[in-house]
Parts: sequence; C-alpha cells; structure tokens
Amino acid sequence: MNIVRPVSLLLAPLSALVASAVLAQDLQFTLHNETSSALVEFYISTSESDSWEENLIVTPIEAGESATVTIADGEAVCEYDILGIFENGAEAEDYELDLCELGSYTYTE
Repeated sequence: MNIVRPVSLLLAPLSALVASAVLAQDLQFTLHNETSSALVEFYISTSESDSWEENLIVTPIEAGESATVTIADGEAVCEYDILGIFENGAEAEDYELDLCELGSYTYTE
C-alpha cells in the first residue's frame, strides 16, 4: 500500500499538465455569411485584449456561404471579440462571445 501512494502523487501533476494541454487546443467554429456582400476580413481578440489579432480568413466567404475558422492562438479561453469586414466596406463587431459554447457565428443584414 505504501508503494501505490507515491505513484498516485506522481500522477496528480501529470494529470494537471494533460488538462492544461487539452484546454489550450485550437478552437474551431463555423462562420456563416448570410449577408449580400462577401466577408473579406475576419479578426478576433480575447476579450481582455485591446487590439485585434491577424486576419483569420485567406479566401473571402461569399454571400450565403460558410467556412470553418480555426483560432490557433494557444490561449485557453473561449471568450472572444470579433470584427468582420465586408467587400462593400461595412464592418460588424461583436463582443464577449463564448465561441466554445456557440460553435458557430452568423453575420446577417
């Protein structure tokens, strides 16, 4: 019995490391564009940040189309602010979104 106890104490820090690694995985969600203009730029930032990160879409998301967006920022957070910029010059911002819970986000007119 004395041999098992030290082994379980060694496993506790290991399980904490594994849990941290799981939390820091890339976040994927579906971005829907239900507007009449192509979405040409899409920025995110953690809600605590004061600046936008880099543009996450390479190819515009056309009107009526959807795309999977991956946030690979290494953060273990789910709450983000988002900014979409459209081909017609319109911009749309939204704040403090739990993208883990939502699983998708839809732009509409």
